[in-house]
Amino acid sequence: MDDRLRSRRFISVVVPVYNSELTLPALNKRLETALTSLAAQFEVILVNDGSRDQSWQVIQELSRSFPWVRGINLMRNYGQHNALLCGIRAARFDSLVTMDDDLQHPPEEIHKLLAKLDEGFEVVYGFPEHEQHGWLRNIASGLTKLALQRSMGAETARHVSAFRAFRTQSRDAFASYHSPFVSIDVVLTWATTRFVAIRVRHDPRQAGASNYTFGMLFKHAMNMMTGFSVLPLQLANLMGFLCTGFGGLVLVFVVGRYFLYGSSVAGFPFLASIIAIFSGAQLLALGIIGEYLARMHFRMMERPTYTIRDESAPRDKGLA
Repeated sequence: MDDRLRSRRFISVVVPVYNSELTLPALNKRLETALTSLAAQFEVILVNDGSRDQSWQVIQELSRSFPWVRGINLMRNYGQHNALLCGIRAARFDSLVTMDDDLQHPPEEIHKLLAKLDEGFEVVYGFPEHEQHGWLRNIASGLTKLALQRSMGAETARHVSAFRAFRTQSRDAFASYHSPFVSIDVVLTWATTRFVAIRVRHDPRQAGASNYTFGMLFKHAMNMMTGFSVLPLQLANLMGFLCTGFGGLVLVFVVGRYFLYGSSVAGFPFLASIIAIFSGAQLLALGIIGEYLARMHFRMMERPTYTIRDESAPRDKGLA
């Protein structure tokens, strides 16, 4: 790397942590090696998102041993994106990298993301060359990316990843955001449209299993769809239009049959099927509207996005 470019670069790395006591020391060591060659100064912010193992104790030990490590301990588990938002708001430097805590995102690939930032892009995603997820997770991931397509463009949304780099100044666009439902990728679209995605190496997990279940991913996808998009309402509107058109065709069929054959359509099965179609469409539309009302209700309650229990390093502690 050009020493002049390195001397002008200051990097904050934010890592949400959940039950990762076994991988944190190795992650920190590899980050140190990678960032030392990339930046004049850097910091690693580890946000403990209500881990049930000894992750917070490991973070405290790392922050005592390495001046560039800062730890933030949340009161409970708020979710990956909420923890990310907490770390992003705590970041001090002008370039910001987010990544997972399981070493599937290699720190050695960070330079590729930063190189794209230097080209003038505002947000850079590093997506894996080969996905290593099951089909259920891919379904939930597909629903999430569907909600992002209009804001980011179909091609970029298809490659959204937790391994991302962006300008720290982009957070000014969502500085006043306080909803309990958070999607970092959506709020970044409030700041810029200059997105790009590049291929990076994706390693197997070093320890443990993924903390994401299909239910958790599906819930996040639904939060994305109803919290940051009007697509479900538009689909409900389209469904209502189609059902109305279908009802009109049924009416034409019934009246036409009466005039042509002198008798109406026979009975109960036909009537019951029509009622079932229309009542199902109405209930589905009401359910979608109810989801939006529920999110409005939670926002009016002013539930916190996250709450910090304590930090492992004072804010004036020296950095690398």
